[in-house]
Amino acid sequence: MTNPLILKLEQRDSLSDAEKRALENAIARIRIVEADEDIVREGDRPNESCLLLDGFAARYKIVSNGRRQISALQIAGDFIDLHSFLLKTMDHGVLALTTCRIATVPHATLEKITAEFPHLTRMLWLDTLIDGAIHREWLTAMGRLSATAHMAQLICELFLRLKAVGRIEGDTIYLPITQAELGDTLGLSTVHVNRVLQELRKEGMIRFQGDALTILDWERLKSVGEFNHTYLSLQNEDR
Repeated sequence: MTNPLILKLEQRDSLSDAEKRALENAIARIRIVEADEDIVREGDRPNESCLLLDGFAARYKIVSNGRRQISALQIAGDFIDLHSFLLKTMDHGVLALTTCRIATVPHATLEKITAEFPHLTRMLWLDTLIDGAIHREWLTAMGRLSATAHMAQLICELFLRLKAVGRIEGDTIYLPITQAELGDTLGLSTVHVNRVLQELRKEGMIRFQGDALTILDWERLKSVGEFNHTYLSLQNEDR
């Protein structure tokens, strides 16, 4: 299977064969992390970064009353803690939401890539910039959109991100995330999450069966979620 990080980066610019080999050879080992286990913990000082090859994960923080806020959903192709290469100490945890297949890349290897592959370094930098853009979009949605609009926006975003790494079937995405986890993402109760999903279903925008979520009316879903994909930087251009 093609490395999903390569698939994702090639949505934004072309990679040379040497750059692709550098990414493939950067992987030191592959490990499996089961659902509900931490991949990295807040306060850790990792000497390697983790690339998610399969599964879903989430960045999160726990506040003093024990409640959890998910600040990012990670999918295949995401370098879930690339920033630890420079920030050193993790200021949040990353949790496996499903069984995850993780490739680890030593920071020493990343340092070598930055010295030998300037264009690839810019592409990895772009990846972290897109993470920041997603955080801004989430913050705006949480602060200013209705719960229904926020959910619609999140579904649209996940659809395009999963499409970029070949993880959709037609108009259907596999989304094995519980309503409680969606609540921790959107800042809603589980009851409210269920109500919002039922509203989108009743209005004919989505259909869900088990973990399969099908988008029935993309244009209307985009409109409800005020979704503009610019922040995902999916256009292919010279970086």
